[in-house]
Amino acid sequence: MKIAIIGFGAAAIGFIERIKDTDVEIHVFEKSKDIYSSSISGIRADGKLFVSKEMGGDLEIDIELQKKLVDFWINKTRNKSVETGQSFSNIEYYKKFYAKGFQPVASDFYHLGTEQLKEILYNIFHEYESNKNIHFHFEKQINKIDFLNGMFRLDNKKTFDNVIVAVGRSGHKLIKTIVKDFPEIVLDSTKVDLGIRFELPDHIVEELNKEMYEFKVKYKSKTGYMVRTFCNNPSGYVVTENYGDFTTVNGHSKIKDKSKNTNFAVLTTVQLTEPFNDPIGYGSNIAKLTNLLGGDKVILQTYSHFKDSKRTKNLYRVQPTLDESNFILGDINLAYPRRIIESVIDFIENLNEVIPGISNTDNLVYAPEIKFYSYTLNNNKFKNLKFIGDCSGYTRSIIYATAHGYLMAEELL
Repeated sequence: MKIAIIGFGAAAIGFIERIKDTDVEIHVFEKSKDIYSSSISGIRADGKLFVSKEMGGDLEIDIELQKKLVDFWINKTRNKSVETGQSFSNIEYYKKFYAKGFQPVASDFYHLGTEQLKEILYNIFHEYESNKNIHFHFEKQINKIDFLNGMFRLDNKKTFDNVIVAVGRSGHKLIKTIVKDFPEIVLDSTKVDLGIRFELPDHIVEELNKEMYEFKVKYKSKTGYMVRTFCNNPSGYVVTENYGDFTTVNGHSKIKDKSKNTNFAVLTTVQLTEPFNDPIGYGSNIAKLTNLLGGDKVILQTYSHFKDSKRTKNLYRVQPTLDESNFILGDINLAYPRRIIESVIDFIENLNEVIPGISNTDNLVYAPEIKFYSYTLNNNKFKNLKFIGDCSGYTRSIIYATAHGYLMAEELL
């Protein structure tokens, strides 16, 4: 059997890990120029691994498999250096948030740190490369897949018995091409998360960070939208993500290099109805509009100005961890829909009831922060064309993506 895997991220790694010791011939096509410029789970990742039934995707992933895959990732580090913790294992914290209308999300977490991710990816690559049945092809961006006489042909004219698409959310252009040829594989295409990256001094959330490091809560805002926290980074850094035709913000934290600020995302889930069918296009256009206002940079605003729809011209006590060459002071309200802004403000004001200081006037708000949901795709349509990881619409985390690839390989075997 000859298999093509398009993309080399968490899902592809899970797939290969399960199938590597068979006689299957595996060809990995990766658009990056080499392993050093490749990445795990998107353009940047913080290396957070979660074990939870409440987050990470829309699949049923056994807890024991999740723990097994966490061990897999940790064992690829040089010295097994990892920060660990539990979200809302303390019932008093749980009650405190619940009393104010929040839904706490319980999980175990393991933080590898941004520095170790490239080392981990290289170690995995080096191990797989030594297998005679695994072949890597870098600088090979696949733009089209054709069905031909019971096999699939890639745009480089090579044919395969099976094709595994593992391109992540950044590979939406290939997914759109496939969907154009086979529109019936789309099960859902209505969701996108729009929000902001929030930054504040460590001391405001010091107790919370010490208790659980990564706090995740959901909140039903007065607009009717569900709002949630995502990717909390104690003593972390705000960074930008370049998607080619637009730039967004994200956050990460390192094992050794620490800042004096904590940052996290506040995301509003927007689920639209027919005839809407392009959540990536919708989110991308909002990102482009924000960049247009910011002169191709992201916009930074103080919380009070964000709340009052005023352009920020000066900062006060809180200084950004994002390099000043990457942002411009402005007004996010000119780019974002009103209901999104209201949802975020409602969330922050209520969170301030639990954590005083969250809504301080000079805390920082960055935009655009957008998390794309890929089309939810029907993996039963073709016997030998499968979609795994975030590009399938079923996963949203490193562990769930890895597990999806692992289980798909098991199914194939």
